[in-house]
Amino acid sequence: MKIAVCVKYVPDATGDRHFEDDKTVDRVGVDGLLSELDEYAVEQALQIKEKAENPEDVEVTALCIGPEQAVDAVRKALQMGADRGVHVVDDAIAGSDAIATSLVLAKAIERGGGDGGGTAYDLVMCGMASTDGSMSVVPAMLAERLSLPQLTLASKVETQGDQVRIQRDGDVATEVVGGTMPLVISVTDQSGEARYPSFKGIMAAKKKPLETLSLSDLGVDAGDVGLSVAFTEVEDTTARPPREAGEIVKDEEGSGAKALADFLATNKFI
Repeated sequence: MKIAVCVKYVPDATGDRHFEDDKTVDRVGVDGLLSELDEYAVEQALQIKEKAENPEDVEVTALCIGPEQAVDAVRKALQMGADRGVHVVDDAIAGSDAIATSLVLAKAIERGGGDGGGTAYDLVMCGMASTDGSMSVVPAMLAERLSLPQLTLASKVETQGDQVRIQRDGDVATEVVGGTMPLVISVTDQSGEARYPSFKGIMAAKKKPLETLSLSDLGVDAGDVGLSVAFTEVEDTTARPPREAGEIVKDEEGSGAKALADFLATNKFI
């Protein structure tokens, strides 16, 4: 069995994030990391491998699109336990929307196995959304481009042979949905806590194959990706105002409780 896990390199939410002059998110001049929601997809892929009758016959490939620094997201997946990595990097991709992103991912998946041999993947796994864009549409777009069925927003994934069954939790009900491989799966942050890379995993990742591809390697025209052909764009941005100093209330003769209640009432918190 071959599993492809689509992972994304996103700006660190705890760092100083900002936009470029063209209103695209700066992904080069800021600290970045593997999107937390994609870690759950990596975890589920690794669990499928570990639970297989012959785990050595299951190969997990981490696939990422992004600037040179985005290779760190692939390395994190390798440290967690993925077997190989594929990093698509090309200046023309900058500013791409979800539609162009799904195109590049689909071409990389169709290329197969990370080795260029056309080996098909049995499962394509994604997180439920990216932590920077939060659009949740790429898994469905991938399924359409690859002409595969999709099982989305899984909180639990089970496999038996070529059969896959997921549990999808809604607000008022839980659904159990099944499908036959090959197919596309997206998992939620309720699917199971993602593992931390062990020291052994970190050292082993240095010897795992990691392939770097360009758009030309995938047969993708540079004119089909990038900001100039994006269907969505940011027209304007406003910097977050600096945090103001809080109000300090001295509790004199028990007045602190009243001052707190007045503050909550004034701001309609109670």
